[in-house]
Amino acid sequence: MALSPLPEVDVDFSEELDVVTETDVEPSRTYALDLDSGTVGGIIDGREAIRQFILKAILTSRFHFTIYDEDYGCELEDLIGQDVPMELLETEIPRVITEALIYDDRIDDVYGFEIMQEASDLFVSFYVDTDNETIPMEVTL
Repeated sequence: MALSPLPEVDVDFSEELDVVTETDVEPSRTYALDLDSGTVGGIIDGREAIRQFILKAILTSRFHFTIYDEDYGCELEDLIGQDVPMELLETEIPRVITEALIYDDRIDDVYGFEIMQEASDLFVSFYVDTDNETIPMEVTL
């Protein structure tokens, strides 16, 4: 079988293409989730959508649900419920939560962690900086 040249293809490269740059901001509009009851209702945007993302990302175990890629979720299940000294929790919880959130383009920084333990509950408060504002967060683990 002899090799023959490929046929010429007429391609028009003059048409304009939409180019996405880093300055393009994607909307945060999403469904409102009631994480306590597991119901969906309404639409949220802006600050509330970011707060919902933060809570859901922290409360979702990373690598356990095939619907999410490997960037989504948090690895807190390795720490919570284990016999781990408070000193280790104070260093690992900020690292794990920051890793769960910082990949999102809307989040610039995660900082100011305060961790308190009461009985079997762990209360974590921190701040999340976005382009527009600082969002205070509180999570019970």
